[in-house]
Amino acid sequence: MEDCPLLEVKELRTRFSSEKGTITAVDGVTFRVDHGETLGVVGESGCGKSVTAESIMRLLNEKSTRYDGEINFKGRNLLSLPEKKMLDIRGNEISMIFQDAMTSLNPVFTIGDQIAESIIVHQNLGKREAMEKAVEMLRLTGIPSPEKRVHEYPHEISGGMRQRVMIAMALSCKPSLLIADEPTTALDVTIQAQILEVINDLKEELNMGVMMITHDLGVVAEVCTRVAVMYLGQVIEESDVDTLFDSPRHPYTRGLLKSIPTITGDRSQKLHTIQGVVPALDNIPKGCRFAPRCPYATDQCISESPLLEALENGQKIRCWHHEEIMKREGVTDVITTAT
Repeated sequence: MEDCPLLEVKELRTRFSSEKGTITAVDGVTFRVDHGETLGVVGESGCGKSVTAESIMRLLNEKSTRYDGEINFKGRNLLSLPEKKMLDIRGNEISMIFQDAMTSLNPVFTIGDQIAESIIVHQNLGKREAMEKAVEMLRLTGIPSPEKRVHEYPHEISGGMRQRVMIAMALSCKPSLLIADEPTTALDVTIQAQILEVINDLKEELNMGVMMITHDLGVVAEVCTRVAVMYLGQVIEESDVDTLFDSPRHPYTRGLLKSIPTITGDRSQKLHTIQGVVPALDNIPKGCRFAPRCPYATDQCISESPLLEALENGQKIRCWHHEEIMKREGVTDVITTAT
């Protein structure tokens, strides 16, 4: 079914029941991931990136969580499937790499046993065959002496190797979609580059779609095809990666790009910062959610919420005044060093 998007999220809303009432963590999010492409999802902590990923996998406690909208994977709406069907999809057709490899791996089981478990469950292989495939996957992700490593425990290997183990586990069943949630957090730059290269190589080999969740715009520039920028539970800008770095339209996106340190330029100048803080989910502004922090905000921004507008060049933008802002500032002043 490669004629339809691999993953198409439509108007997704994820609401939690809490002591303060109903909290909407993801509000009307729409995007797609095609076969063989990498979509970057970026934004500050608390903007809804991880909740969006967990919603796609349906990992949240459904007794206190309500989903609305559609999550279409290979033409099937995952929100309409029974839990038994989701168990068949998780780890098999859709896999996820979590932020902290140490807490994601079970400390009392060997690395080999943890990789083999998913293979046994989803691929109907015996223990010996599953362990052989676990060794193969560790070798594929660049771990030295994989025949030895399968018998070791998570605490016996480095952070970079643990992250590779998570990748090996996620890709052991050759999924169609990989969700990578901050896969290089807390790793040094050398290991980060290696991890990203492994993911990219396997994406091309398997024609896999990748949803890369990150706050690092350097990672986005290096590995992503398209980018969705999130703010306070909404997608506020989406475009291909070159357009985003060359001519971002939303003031929030422009602020993020201007905050990237550059090699050249006046070092006496302070880095650009976005004033203010992200509002709490139980105190969301009435109009544009970025208005309290936006230097271009007008009365309309404060009172009316903009829709996500599709432009002729394929960009999508949620801003009342993006055309006026571009005319006022011009597109040539945009920082593009990250590419």
